[in-house]
Formats: sequence, C-alpha cells, structure tokens
Amino acid sequence: MMPPTNTIDMRREPLGSTSNFRRVQTGELLKYPRQVSRDSLRYSEIARSFSVEIRILELLQGHPRIVRYFGQGVGEGDERGIRLAEANQGDLQQYLDEHWEEIPENVRRSWCLQVVESVAYIHSRGVIHSDLRPENFLVHAKETGTLELWLCDFGGSTCKNLELDGRSLPDSGFSDPNSPWESTPQTDIFSVGSILYTILTGHWPYRGRGPFSSLDEKYNYERKADDLFRKRQFPEVDKLFAGDVIMKCWEHAYATAEHLLKDILRHAQDA
Repeated sequence: MMPPTNTIDMRREPLGSTSNFRRVQTGELLKYPRQVSRDSLRYSEIARSFSVEIRILELLQGHPRIVRYFGQGVGEGDERGIRLAEANQGDLQQYLDEHWEEIPENVRRSWCLQVVESVAYIHSRGVIHSDLRPENFLVHAKETGTLELWLCDFGGSTCKNLELDGRSLPDSGFSDPNSPWESTPQTDIFSVGSILYTILTGHWPYRGRGPFSSLDEKYNYERKADDLFRKRQFPEVDKLFAGDVIMKCWEHAYATAEHLLKDILRHAQDA
C-alpha cells in the first residue's frame, strides 16, 4: 500500500542512499537528491550519482526491462531531479517479503528470466550496473495482471563508452569477496546468482526472510556472507529451478551475460 502523501516511503533505503522520491502524477515519480551541505563529501557523491544515472538512462531507454525515463523535472517544492515511471507494486524485495506465499512458481521463474534479460541488455550497451540486488528491480502489474520487472537505480553504474564510473559495488550476499574492487561484467553476473536464489527461496543467501531488525543484525549478516563466499561455500541449489545456472553465476562460469541468458532460456523452455 502506498503512503497517503505524495512523498514515497522507501522503507528499505540503504543508509548511504542519495535520493528521495515524490509522486508527480499517477504513474510518474520524481527522484531528487537528498539535501546535504555543499561542503560535505556526500554532496559530490550525490551529484556524481545523478549525473551518471541520467546519462545511463538516456542510453538504455526503449527496453521493456528498464524503468522508463521521462527526462529531468522540477517538483512542487522546487526539487530538481529525474522523472521515472512508477511501478505500481513497489520493489522486488518488498514484494517478496510481503507476498511470498502468494507468488506462483511460474511467476518466480518468469522473473528469473526477466532479471537475466535486463542484465544481458545493459551489458550489450556497455553498461555494468554494479549494484544489483532485489531492491533495484521494480514490480509492475500490467492491465492483464501480469507482473513484470524493471531494472532501476543506475547511479552507481559504469560505462566505459561514456567514460562514466558511479564507483559502486554490490552489497554482501550479492558480491564475491574474492574479486577485485572494480566493476566488471562478472560483478553483475555474480549478483544475478544471488538474486535468482532470492526470487526462488524468498530470502538472501544464508539468511531468513524479512528485513533486518537492527544494524547489528545487518553487519553480522555481512560478515557471515562474506566469510562463507570467500571460502566458496554457497547455499544448496540442486532442487531449485535453474539451480545449476545460479551456481555457475557464483562460480564465474559464464564469460558473458549473453551466455547466461542462453542457459536460463533453455531452462525456461524445458519447464
């Protein structure tokens, strides 16, 4: 359920979030920077994030798995930001937490394919998202009732062709602690493995369902996930749809996201 005001309640916003959201009109949001002192380090970080996101969104428009971008705009309070399509079911993490028992298996499998489609597309355009996690996929119900996913939040992305570097890396549980501290296609592919796992099980690797209850719980999870992944110890996936695909993402067995897409398409056709 949406909050009663035009200000959007992003209850799972990470502590380092750079943005606020306001509804401009039905089906459209304004994403605008958080206010910080111009003298703070956060100011340049936020400015860079919005600059990167605008150029990436302009590059990626026209694909059904990418959130629609309507250009830059100004809100009721003179907030300057970027205009985006509003997904009417919120983000994927929130949807999984609140509706897990109601989500049919065929929908979960379709979402797995859609996640991979979105990543294969952005890689084909030279973009690495660098911060893939369930919160950065939006869930939208079409008039037919079909639930589709849109990839969003490109402020931390990289694109060599445009000389852009959002200087972001994925969260623990969605990143490989053995990999260098740089964004590569493998960065996203590893994250995809954890996202598919989350879609199919309802929870992140090595934790239960639902949001963190405290910062201590979050930090303890990060240490646990990093420690196990560093040892190449991954959750059991043999009984999951496309379990071998998930494991191959974690084991860096895919040279490209296109190879990953071909593999999961095979599973979707066999299902």
